Amino acid sequence: MLLPFSYTFTPGTSSTNVTDSVTSPWMDTRIWSKLPQTLIDRVLAFLPPPAFFRARCVCKRWYGLLFSNNFLELYIQISPRRHWFLFFKHKSLKSYIYRNNNSTSDSSGKTMTANICEGYLFDPYDIAWYRISFSFVPPGFSPAAASGGLICWVSDEAGAKSIILCNPLIGSLSQLPPTLRPRLFPSIGLKVGPSSIDVAVAGDDLISPYAVKNLSTESFHIDAGGFYSLWGTTSSLPRLCSLESGQMVCVDDRFYSMNYNPFSVLAYEIAANSWCKIQAPMRRFLRSPRLVESMGKLILVAAVEKSKLNVPKSLRLWRLQPCGTTWMEIERMPQQLYLQFAELGGGHGFDCVGHGEFIAIIIRGSIKVLLFDILRKMWQWIHPCSCIDGVGDDDDDELHGFAYEPTVTTPVTGLLDQITIPIFQSFTG
Repeated sequence: MLLPFSYTFTPGTSSTNVTDSVTSPWMDTRIWSKLPQTLIDRVLAFLPPPAFFRARCVCKRWYGLLFSNNFLELYIQISPRRHWFLFFKHKSLKSYIYRNNNSTSDSSGKTMTANICEGYLFDPYDIAWYRISFSFVPPGFSPAAASGGLICWVSDEAGAKSIILCNPLIGSLSQLPPTLRPRLFPSIGLKVGPSSIDVAVAGDDLISPYAVKNLSTESFHIDAGGFYSLWGTTSSLPRLCSLESGQMVCVDDRFYSMNYNPFSVLAYEIAANSWCKIQAPMRRFLRSPRLVESMGKLILVAAVEKSKLNVPKSLRLWRLQPCGTTWMEIERMPQQLYLQFAELGGGHGFDCVGHGEFIAIIIRGSIKVLLFDILRKMWQWIHPCSCIDGVGDDDDDELHGFAYEPTVTTPVTGLLDQITIPIFQSFTG
């Protein structure tokens, strides 16, 4: 039976074994065939996405659940949140922005274009990988942020940025209006709630065809209450800030981004449309500082080097306290593990992404991932998916990750179809 969407779930490596059949004598079809359909629907709503899509092949009714409003409403109410990760493999670039089209040359010198059209879902609970297709995303776009089951793709070309929100599980695409100001590689913040969407685009303002400067922020908002702002809310970035092009971290109603030279944390209050600066801990001794969200808290992950003070090099984690200005150290990587980690890193640094109780640390220029479980205080190296190993043979390939919550329905994107309806009330905040 052909599926109506452009997704594919291909299992990767897993630490669990799945039996093909259950032959227990108590599985009497005379009992199980009489289960109420409402109870069956509740069971199906609890299935993880790969199992749900496999179950759709059982019968016509299960196949049609993806189109049933009653089932989708039930799914939104009871389906458990899954703190998964989504990784893409791409070339190492100084800007850490990877393109949907990469130009390469064959042995004859002829230029070829290779489309990056698949991602790799990672389930940290079962240590399982799944390959998923993004062939439905048009060329010229790169993933920049993720929230609420949606992936934000931003146009690569310099100028006003076009933004697409997609749900890769069902192959849906929703386009936002283009930004008003021309930019190169801005930082992107995305917050998707049950009834609202907020997007912030900050920095890398094009002040000439050959120069950029971190000057401004543009914000997009739409909610079910009838309010929207199509990039009409703008604010100035703090003076002399140095944002690294990439994604911002959303915690509660704030977007956070690292500021460099010297190290500090920039916080953007969505409702107040204003920026503030938070001093980073041990800022003179930090290396590769990264911000992640974990269980509703902002976490700073960084290597610390204080050789002149005879303090061993280490990797530490700090949590931002409720006052919003101070940090508390919560964890240090075991010294023996850090020595191994630093040797594998080779001085290239690392990237981080957090989701739920998990923090994934990716060594730059490689596909090596170290997973830290905050609740169990456990560190473990993740064996790469066989699908990732088979893509590309270059040494400069690396992974770029996002916190991803898989879901088969994202009804909030329906608000984007109503932007042109005049009953909406615009506000500029």
